[in-house]
Amino acid sequence: MSGNECDTCAYFAYDEEFDEYYCSVDVDEDDYARMMQEETGYRNRCPYWVNGDEYAVVRHQAF
Repeated sequence: MSGNECDTCAYFAYDEEFDEYYCSVDVDEDDYARMMQEETGYRNRCPYWVNGDEYAVVRHQAF
């Protein structure tokens, strides 16, 4: 995955009260610290990333 994978993640939610997006996965401090210490960086190796594109299967079947 390239770029900011959070933009396409199913857990990337919008908070109307604060007018911003956030990750809705409940990550504990140990997991967060481990992700931040990885050489490739947190954004490239998030273990909680799930494709939020519900049309991906349909596009795949169309070809």
